[in-house]
Amino acid sequence: MFSQIHLLEFNTTQLILVALIFTWSGFVRSGLGFGGAALGLPLMLFIDDQPLFWLPVIGTHLLIFTGWTLRSRLKNVDWGYLKKSFVYILPAKLVGVFGLLNLPNNWLIIMIYSITMFYAVLWLLNLKIHSEKGWTDKILLVLGGYVSGTSLTGAPLIVAVFMQKINKSQLRDTLFVLWFILVTVKMSTFVAFGVDLHTGSALLLVPAAAVGHIIGLKTHDYMMHNDALFKRVIGAVLMIICLIGFSSLL
Repeated sequence: MFSQIHLLEFNTTQLILVALIFTWSGFVRSGLGFGGAALGLPLMLFIDDQPLFWLPVIGTHLLIFTGWTLRSRLKNVDWGYLKKSFVYILPAKLVGVFGLLNLPNNWLIIMIYSITMFYAVLWLLNLKIHSEKGWTDKILLVLGGYVSGTSLTGAPLIVAVFMQKINKSQLRDTLFVLWFILVTVKMSTFVAFGVDLHTGSALLLVPAAAVGHIIGLKTHDYMMHNDALFKRVIGAVLMIICLIGFSSLL
């Protein structure tokens, strides 16, 4: 039922591409504070189309690097709003994880590309998800939790709410705590259901992700000041990737 692929089964070209993708994913995660999976997973699926291989690897990296970044920054976290948001995010997260374990592989791929295409259109057209009412906040948090459970790509939905509730200087660190907790829940569920975490593959890719993570940390402020341009360019690239992905499924 579950993927038994190992990184060392890939050929040299695939290994180089995987290393570059994980460098890119680490850069985005630490640079923006979110989006490492959303901008990396669609590329990973071109190399191997098994989400249950990539998601535990991404999860392991997220735990390592968010934990590393947060080791001296926990005082800069908005714990109050984090606790309020968990009432909506966590139950939806659990439902999403069970969906991930039971949905057919092609359905998961279609879901991942569809969600990524949605973000691509928003970013390309410089549109934003607005959350101005209490019920809208709750819907976005629930949807973000569910999508995060199925594919780890629900961050932009959650960020749309957090950006309006949390001081900008605390946003990235608060999000990192949120991702750490949610991914811990997901990885624990994987273990409970006997899903291979591909720990060896994850550890082999740590150096590549670390390079991206460090570059992202150093360029975080610059990226925040040029957020719209960065997302517009990435939106165009993601749209092309998703169109190719959909065509390969057809």
